[in-house]
Amino acid sequence: MEQEIIQVQQTDVIQAITRSEIDVQVATAKAYPRDINQVMNKIATLAKMDKETAQDCFYVLRRGNSVIEGLSVRMAEIIAHSWGNLRVKAETIANDGKKITAQATCFDLESNVAVCKTSDRPIVDKNGKTYSVDMQVVTSNAAQAIAFRNAVLAVIPKAITKKIVNEVKQVAFGNGLDVETSRQNLVLYFGKLGVSEDMLLEYLQVKKRDDIDNEKIFELRGLRTAIEEGSTTIQECFIKPVEERRMAEAARKKAEEIKAKAAKAQKRQEQKDSPKPAATPTTDVAVDTETGELFPETGEQSEKGGEQ
Repeated sequence: MEQEIIQVQQTDVIQAITRSEIDVQVATAKAYPRDINQVMNKIATLAKMDKETAQDCFYVLRRGNSVIEGLSVRMAEIIAHSWGNLRVKAETIANDGKKITAQATCFDLESNVAVCKTSDRPIVDKNGKTYSVDMQVVTSNAAQAIAFRNAVLAVIPKAITKKIVNEVKQVAFGNGLDVETSRQNLVLYFGKLGVSEDMLLEYLQVKKRDDIDNEKIFELRGLRTAIEEGSTTIQECFIKPVEERRMAEAARKKAEEIKAKAAKAQKRQEQKDSPKPAATPTTDVAVDTETGELFPETGEQSEKGGEQ
């Protein structure tokens, strides 16, 4: 009797193992459901452990005249760790030579809610030159971190963390260092990244360093977090906006020049096309020698004068 050979594909084995792992995790989650109050207390405890940790929980970005504020990767990690019964996976799925695409999947084993998010990060500079291998690895890690954050925050209800976020923000503002020392530290930090104080003031839309109050300090710290976690870059925040404003200003001036030239040309054409005023006829004036009366000289008067 011939023995039947059964071939098992590697992908089938992997899928079977993964399915088995998930089944066990789901069963465990159902057996040990989370306690919301304990979860919220744990998130608050970890996020408010110290002022520096609280500051790292937020990112702040400016886009035009709008200020965008959100929870950072660090905060997403704290939430995921405290939430429990959560399965999260992040990986890089594509690199086309111009950008890297990362994907993260967050699966709440208890509520059976799963969300998949992707994140794209460019790997070419403003001149079109591709990043080095090391920089591509750094960019890949940043893209995965952002995808991780977005997936976690999409699964966990915002209502759960809203109250905690306000408490963490109070700690982030805190008393700690005085305002002037905080300003100095941030100016030095961004200066090491090639951002001058004038560029910082322009970014914050203030005129002098003294205008950088607690709210602006919080914004700069949030920007620092966004840069460090890869949500944005110095190029995107400081260099690119300046170049765009200069281009817009140059385009505006050129449009004004063209408009002024067109107005002058139209005025010259109107002057050229307008009818010339009729010449005013000149009339000789005669004087009556006897009375001194002035009157226009006509042919009839001339004849009369001639008869005299």
